[in-house]
Amino acid sequence: MKIYNLKRVQVLPISLAEAWAFFSTPRNLSKITPEHMGFKIVYISGGDKTYPGQIIRYKVSILPGITVNWTTEITHVQEPVYFVDEQRFGPYALWHHQHHFREVPGGVEMTDEVNYAVPLGLLGRLANWLFVEREVNRIFDHRFRVLADYFQSPLKKSA
Repeated sequence: MKIYNLKRVQVLPISLAEAWAFFSTPRNLSKITPEHMGFKIVYISGGDKTYPGQIIRYKVSILPGITVNWTTEITHVQEPVYFVDEQRFGPYALWHHQHHFREVPGGVEMTDEVNYAVPLGLLGRLANWLFVEREVNRIFDHRFRVLADYFQSPLKKSA
């Protein structure tokens, strides 16, 4: 099984507490997911505060007209430093997503690191080359833009 990696780093002009409050709330995921994915949260166990063992179920469109169920588990949490979500059922053979936060001058550095694998062996590798890798990058490009806009300071908005 071929494992692919994506890593994104972004500095947001907010406090560590604000970053943690936003990113560790599962319902906020829909705010940063591209609309074309038809992302819908179906179930969150134990409420809206992230904790190890939390199960989150979604419906998501992976291709036009093809909607799949996706179940993730929050496997690790060290508030306010990091948390990890892993796919339990869904479109990937492996999905391991780390979210790291640290204070830096001017705000918080947020790092997303995703390790993923596409099922179906050689066919999956071809699918990754043709469109999966591009789509994963598009999702995180979208998040980057949305977060930059969402967390802009009032001074930057008027500039």
